[in-house]
Amino acid sequence: MVVGGLPAAGKTTIAAALARQVGAAFIRVDSIEQAILRATSLVQPVGPVGYVVGYALAGDQLRNGLSVVADSVNPVALTREAWRETGLSQGASVVEVEVICSDPVEHRRRAESRIVDITDLMLPTWQEIVEREYHVWDRTHLVLDTAITSVHDSVATIRRIAGI
Repeated sequence: MVVGGLPAAGKTTIAAALARQVGAAFIRVDSIEQAILRATSLVQPVGPVGYVVGYALAGDQLRNGLSVVADSVNPVALTREAWRETGLSQGASVVEVEVICSDPVEHRRRAESRIVDITDLMLPTWQEIVEREYHVWDRTHLVLDTAITSVHDSVATIRRIAGI
């Protein structure tokens, strides 16, 4: 499963809950990027490096017979295609999920009240979220709107669609 969407839409909450429920490996690009920043002289933005490491880790887990839940903003067709190809190249079925929050007031509230759960991670401001490059998805995918759908129902929907 590839779970993407803007920061503070609820994608990590849903992706982590899904991974726990189904016993899947949880690959979070924010965690990867922050580890890279702590271990190198790189600074944000780190470019594609976090995603590239994520694809490699996901491929390893799939080769080991594990399901994978990949969590990232996944903002452009290039990253979406790379996640998809990672899964397909290992014979996995790939479910692509976009998490949105259609209520801008609620989305902003979440963005401004989030608690950092990764050491040294600098969360984006609301302005950075709304100005972020984020392209419309160009193929069929599941869209979950957290303004109207709970985490529990979102996970249940993904599980139903994925057949797990």
